[in-house]
Amino acid sequence: MASGFRTAGRKCDRCWIVRTGPETLPTMEAFLTSTAIVALAEIGDKTQLLAIVLATRFRRPVPIILGILGATIANHFLAAFAGVEIASLLDGQWFRYLVAASFILMAAWTLIPDKLDEEEEKPSRFGPLLTTLVAFFFVEMGDKTQIATIALGARFHDVVAVASGTTLGMMLANVPAVFLGDALVKRVSLRLVHGIAALLFLVIGLWMLAETAGWIG
Repeated sequence: MASGFRTAGRKCDRCWIVRTGPETLPTMEAFLTSTAIVALAEIGDKTQLLAIVLATRFRRPVPIILGILGATIANHFLAAFAGVEIASLLDGQWFRYLVAASFILMAAWTLIPDKLDEEEEKPSRFGPLLTTLVAFFFVEMGDKTQIATIALGARFHDVVAVASGTTLGMMLANVPAVFLGDALVKRVSLRLVHGIAALLFLVIGLWMLAETAGWIG
């Protein structure tokens, strides 16, 4: 796994633009890793349960999907930005150990099933688009997928790739939920999916620990 802290032999302080040529690999790594982790972590997550509740309540999938997309872009862009900025300000060996530890903790957190609170199950009197946009944005605050996005931003130093990847991951998990509802959650083995997601978090955390300690190049 290539280091997300280096680009062409130099430290990448704030990677905002899409790289070209050989430097495309770190961007693709950030994008694909973010997509896979969030898509798996979102299965059975409270935001996916909210998507099912809203789909059942409104029975209008397109506005709900657009609301999820808008809320996720806004929330995860801010989360990825926060991760990159924090990493830029606090960059040092101790901080890289901290980020690595956060991935390992996320592995354990992913194994804990989510439950949607009763207050979050009650759609507002507004239409499906606005209700979904507002509800998703706030329910996602402090959720495991948002924390994962912050950690991924700190790991890869790439706002666009991380936010794009985590947004795609959210849509891959939630669009089927909007159309299939409870059937999706009931047919999918949540234990297996969460186990795979936890394994990915653990691998990234251990890799980053080894990388920071200088055990691998």
